[in-house]
Amino acid sequence: MTSENIGALNDIRVVELGQLIAGPFCGQLLGDMGAEVIKVEPPRQGDPMRNWGHGEEKLWWEVVSRNKKSVSANLRIPEGQEIVRKLVEHADILIENFKPGTMEKWGLGPDVLHAINPRLIIVRVSGYGQTGPYSSRAGFGGIGEAMGGWRYIVGDPDRAPSRMGVSIGDSLAATYGCLGALASLHARERTGKGQVVDSALYEAVLQVMESMVPEYMVSGHIRKRTGSILEGVSPSNVYPTSDGEYLIGANQDAVFARLCNAMKRSDLASDERYATHLARARNLRELDEIIADWTRTLTVEQLEQLMIEHSVPAGKIFRAPEMLDDPHFEAREALVEVETERWGRFKMQGPFPKLSDTPSAIRRPAPTQVGQDNGEIYEGLLGLEPNEIARLKDAQAI
Repeated sequence: MTSENIGALNDIRVVELGQLIAGPFCGQLLGDMGAEVIKVEPPRQGDPMRNWGHGEEKLWWEVVSRNKKSVSANLRIPEGQEIVRKLVEHADILIENFKPGTMEKWGLGPDVLHAINPRLIIVRVSGYGQTGPYSSRAGFGGIGEAMGGWRYIVGDPDRAPSRMGVSIGDSLAATYGCLGALASLHARERTGKGQVVDSALYEAVLQVMESMVPEYMVSGHIRKRTGSILEGVSPSNVYPTSDGEYLIGANQDAVFARLCNAMKRSDLASDERYATHLARARNLRELDEIIADWTRTLTVEQLEQLMIEHSVPAGKIFRAPEMLDDPHFEAREALVEVETERWGRFKMQGPFPKLSDTPSAIRRPAPTQVGQDNGEIYEGLLGLEPNEIARLKDAQAI
């Protein structure tokens, strides 16, 4: 953790109104890149993310709210809404992930905000987008994953669709929202005007679904759940070892030949059943059994050394303990240590991607208290007098 800010966005101010995952993750990405992120939380209870996570202690907040300042404002009353309008005067980007129509109901729609600050970029993350017949529906990440095509193809073919162990739909929508904000900053250099970035959960998922729709339109092919394999890609699977499991991806012809050499089975590379990508696809399960029979005779470490020696893409199945012990994670600073008031020192994922000249960084831990930066922002940035701050507190606006 460093106090120095040489990030690419160190001259950009962001107002984050969103809660839970999608909006805050977008703010996290921008904050890591150097932006000043002012997170607006409901007074007293704050963002529900403060109490989200897995295990006995809930630590997700510490990751998603790093590099942010917390102010409190009740957006459901006029005094709180006026605070946002004042903040917008000083902002470059505003992030929100409320149900479409909510911001307009609060008098904070794009027309109002752009009248205050024409240069403002407004990132709007929602389940179905700001337009269309489904736009008014409530939407969460899992629903977007289902509509975007992800859920149907994840899991074993003889079971109901599975989900990933992380909120991938929310994270994708947030990432595309961040991408749109960065593009809008570039466009603003030419036009002098801000714009609205409309990031829908289901469309964010749809973007990573490869050629699923064209495959159906041209050939009638509907992708199905295939468990731990990808249909038509072989060998590419998790294989058993004498002491665990190991992932091997050797589906390209030359790479498969190198795997065969490692197995001392060069005959497989010339066998017409396995010699080509298409042939291996037709005989995928049979080939996986041959490879599994071999990997079972080796430990994970023995198998890894053979894969490195023969230049075959492969790797261990990592959990948090393995990440913390791995020298590559350490060398790349993929995990960085953060000092927090509540939990002390621990490691979390470092900023990504890595920029050579304007590196991103974790400059401050997540705010401990709701509204802990009210003084700096409301008095220092907005210039509110102490008696006005007191009035807002009495009105339960902050």
